Amino acid sequence: MQLSLLTLLTLLVISPIWPLGENPTVGDPFLIVNVATNELAYINDGEIQEVYKVATGKAGDETPTGTFSIIVKAKDPYYRKKDIVGGDPNNPLGSRWIGFNANDTDGRTFGIHGTNRPNSIGYSVTAGCIRLPNQIVEKLFEEIPLGTKIYITDKDETFIEMARSNGAIE
Repeated sequence: MQLSLLTLLTLLVISPIWPLGENPTVGDPFLIVNVATNELAYINDGEIQEVYKVATGKAGDETPTGTFSIIVKAKDPYYRKKDIVGGDPNNPLGSRWIGFNANDTDGRTFGIHGTNRPNSIGYSVTAGCIRLPNQIVEKLFEEIPLGTKIYITDKDETFIEMARSNGAIE
């Protein structure tokens, strides 16, 4: 019995899926995307760390709204639709992929990713993903663990109001 309890505790501590249980709680990383303003707020340590302009889904390919979990992360992601390898300058996914489970998908359909078109940032032009400049998505990639929650909305509320109502800040 002790060995199996020790094994279970060890697995929980080294689990690649973090955080376990309900989240966010104050202090956890949390992302909020407002598709109405094309902005993403990065919350950590109980406060808004940064707000970035993003590109979001165009009419007919809207970015899904709701609360989702980050379940996939990839460096130099492969672009399946056009068979473009990661790292290729023609790859529209840029240098990083942070996938979330919107619409019961596997984290490979909707995500936050870089871009080879930085002039598209700030507009509703994607096929439903959230696009950031490569430099910023690389920073977030390092700071956002698997299991982080992302709240996507089109509401006319401040990021502070949304973070409070989602339990990410006090």
